[in-house]
Amino acid sequence: MSIDTVALAGQKEAAKVSLLAFTRYMFKVRKGYNFLVNHHHVNMCRALTRVLTGQCTRLIINVPPRYSKTEIAVVNFMAFAMGLYPDAEFIHTSYSGGLAANNSFGARLLVESEEYRELFPEITLRTDSKAKNDWRTNQGGVVYAQGSGGTITGFGAGKLRPGFGGAIIIDDPHKADEARSDTMRKNVIEWFGNTLESRKNSPQTPIILIMQRLHESDLAGFLIEGGNGEKWETVTFSAIQDDGTALWPAKHSIEVLRSMEKANPYVFAGQYRQLPAPLAGGEFKPDNIGVIDAVPVGTRLVRAWDMAGTAGGGDYTAGGLLGVMPDGRYVIADMVHIQDDPEMVESAMKATAQRDGTNVTVAVPQDPGQAGKSQKRAIAKLLAGFTLTSKPVSGDKVMRARPFASQVNVGNVVMLRGSWNQPMILEMRNFPNGKNDDMVDALSLGFDQLTDNTLGLLEYYRGEADEANRMREAALEQEKPKPGPVAGYPWE
Repeated sequence: MSIDTVALAGQKEAAKVSLLAFTRYMFKVRKGYNFLVNHHHVNMCRALTRVLTGQCTRLIINVPPRYSKTEIAVVNFMAFAMGLYPDAEFIHTSYSGGLAANNSFGARLLVESEEYRELFPEITLRTDSKAKNDWRTNQGGVVYAQGSGGTITGFGAGKLRPGFGGAIIIDDPHKADEARSDTMRKNVIEWFGNTLESRKNSPQTPIILIMQRLHESDLAGFLIEGGNGEKWETVTFSAIQDDGTALWPAKHSIEVLRSMEKANPYVFAGQYRQLPAPLAGGEFKPDNIGVIDAVPVGTRLVRAWDMAGTAGGGDYTAGGLLGVMPDGRYVIADMVHIQDDPEMVESAMKATAQRDGTNVTVAVPQDPGQAGKSQKRAIAKLLAGFTLTSKPVSGDKVMRARPFASQVNVGNVVMLRGSWNQPMILEMRNFPNGKNDDMVDALSLGFDQLTDNTLGLLEYYRGEADEANRMREAALEQEKPKPGPVAGYPWE
């Protein structure tokens, strides 16, 4: 017996118990050459194995296109799982019904193959299983495939029993050129919530979503943010890793990836980096912001806050620490960015003020009307002992941001090195088209404060006193007796 024969026999035994080994073995015997395994394939298979063993029931895998996601997570996963659990029932969907049917057919061809029968001899197809998108085994297994928005009435996934019984597998639910459309994107999300989710035969039926990111609010983004009320395990593969190397050098070298990124940064950020972002807004040029490791002595600092409109909503509360350095340039020295209930936000504001010290002015915007005045009083009480400024903001967000943006764009702004750098840079790059603009709003307010001669808390109390005096004088004026008509004068 040759070494190759012995090796193949070992692979065959491993293919009965390992998804990665099954994928490699079936690829080798069907196509005659090796499946080129990369470390992201290993990690992908580990995550999918957690689904098979019941350790994970809600899984999102974000991976670049043409990186073997469909081959492993759809075609081979369904065939392998059915070998282990002959009565497993699957529903598979994709943005295209034809694509979903082809994936289903690929899994069926595996199950029909002689090599598969050698691994799992008890699995046999029903004689009436002729359709690409709907086929069944004599052991009770089912695979049904449909496009996003399609009809799946009468079909279910999973089993109402212990152990793995099948899954809903979603592969690229959005078509790439339609993902920018709010209507098309929301249609897919609504179909998932109103139709697909209800096809689980058991509450524990796993749902696997594998896709390239196309938009901040695509189906993956919706679910990651808790849109359906469940917690999802997320496995993310960026074509360019954190250390600057290529994820799969045999597929794309780092030089090729950088060239692709330069040619179309918007598409690359979502599909290849899994960091979807809107088209750049053009107001800020954040690449002009330099990085420093210490704030110079003599820098005048202000901590400016942008308050979230609602607790737990889409907005964050941001507190930017901005300063003007002795050489006249500006430095972003810190950024607090939180999404929490009002009590936690207040605690964070107070703790931040205590950390900054009494020499740092705190600036907050004043909303119009009585509500704004009440909020101003509450913050003044919260931050008693610190210098506080608060005044109404005017103009839209873009107009308020432009004075600070002009300083950024000419290279007159630096930032202190920190973990908050990249999220802030991304928000600036996308402003005003991004999902959030809280950090930009806070920095705009801080810049306005630094370039305005405001007297802080003293001004606040003086303003309150002046307003009270004006109201008292107006009331006294109303109480004065009105003069009556005098003869010879045409009083009206």
